[in-house]
Amino acid sequence: MATSAPSSLESLLRAQRAAFHAEGPVTAVVRRERLDRAIDLLVTHQSALCEAVASDFGQRPAELTRFMDIFPAVHGLKFARRNVARWMRPERPRLGFPNTLPGMRGEIVSQPLGVVGVISPWNFPITLAFGPLAGILAAGNRCMLKPSELTPATSALLSDLIGRAFAPEEIAVVNGGPDVATAFSRLPFDHLVFTGSTHVGRQVMAAAAEHLVPVTLELGGKCPAVVGRSADLARAVDRILLGKLANAGQICLAPDYVYVPRESVRAFVEETRSWARRVYPGLPGNRDYTALVSSRHRQRAEELLADARAQGAEIVWLGEGGDGQAAGGACGTGAPNVMTPALILGATEAMRVMREEIFAPLLPVLGYDDVETVIGAIQQSARPLALYYFGSNKNEEGEILARTVSGGVTVNDVAMHFLAQELPFGGVGPSGMGAYHGEHGFRRFSHARAVFHQSRFDLAGLTGLRPPYGKRLRRSLSFLIRR
Repeated sequence: MATSAPSSLESLLRAQRAAFHAEGPVTAVVRRERLDRAIDLLVTHQSALCEAVASDFGQRPAELTRFMDIFPAVHGLKFARRNVARWMRPERPRLGFPNTLPGMRGEIVSQPLGVVGVISPWNFPITLAFGPLAGILAAGNRCMLKPSELTPATSALLSDLIGRAFAPEEIAVVNGGPDVATAFSRLPFDHLVFTGSTHVGRQVMAAAAEHLVPVTLELGGKCPAVVGRSADLARAVDRILLGKLANAGQICLAPDYVYVPRESVRAFVEETRSWARRVYPGLPGNRDYTALVSSRHRQRAEELLADARAQGAEIVWLGEGGDGQAAGGACGTGAPNVMTPALILGATEAMRVMREEIFAPLLPVLGYDDVETVIGAIQQSARPLALYYFGSNKNEEGEILARTVSGGVTVNDVAMHFLAQELPFGGVGPSGMGAYHGEHGFRRFSHARAVFHQSRFDLAGLTGLRPPYGKRLRRSLSFLIRR
């Protein structure tokens, strides 16, 4: 089901909540069946989804959409389907004193929250919609999904496909512009998930606070990569550029800047130029490359680049068309928002490219003399969604990881922790709050309900807790309150 009228959102939420209450306990069989339908939707219609995403971006290879957008979603849904029955089992912790009399026992029961709202972004419109859905459905919830208006073809297709696979009381797609998104974020959901910018995340959190709706925010941020002196430089370049240039840098987990030993900066630059010629021959016209999603996003990226150049940065183009063609970014492929990737040398904190999340194929390269300086700089920056370390020096790796804070870490690669369903995925501080994926998503979208079963013994009588208070209670309290 799709709707675009903000006035209809509350009635849709009421319908989902009524269906949730009418259903009663959601069995593992029902949860797996819903996960099955989501998996089948993605597997069956992957070609149409790839075409819709390519249409929205202007140019994005189907292989990239299948690997980075559809596969992670299917992977997460299948992981949840395989494990949901085990996750649902009540936990029975061993209770300590004073709850140790015969017959006393406790358990933790995971209850569905009810109706969860999801506001998904444009950069990966499939996996960042269905990724949260894996945990939401596994936990037994209903869902209202608001995809981005910046990917209208994909959002319309998701509305159609989900509408065919699910009743609107199970999952409903809500399409529309910023006014709909604003109204959506103000609904009294039982939980709200938002993926996007830190700026908009603050607005979403403020809107959710009106009804005390708990939120999960995945906000990205400036993810640093640190190349140690022990690193294999060619391998580091390969992994960093794969993570940076896939989707033309429009990835919340993309390396936003990279620290390289000062004496290796020029070698790093030459290795990146060689890599780009080998992996993306003919840049910026290579069909395996992705366009920026809109002219507004490309204009902003060009402004970041112009600001850096005006303040003295050196720009190193990674395309084959020369500086003039690269500066224009035109590729002659019918995709006007394709932008030639570039390294930025000599970047400073005064430049916008070092103060704002880039979300484009631009990579500042910062030379350093000692790792202590790198750690200090990261500590002074906003906590990022991810941090990457390249090297074989375990002491150095341990020092960097122990003294910095980030949502997640991948060592000797980029963003691979995202695919590990056994690990939590989420940000910290300005890069977000709350984690999902795998069992962490199931717990995120469940209420951990404490259930205590009292013994048949009269504890109040044994301890003297029942008035009138006397010596027995005072003796009990002296025993209970001690070092």
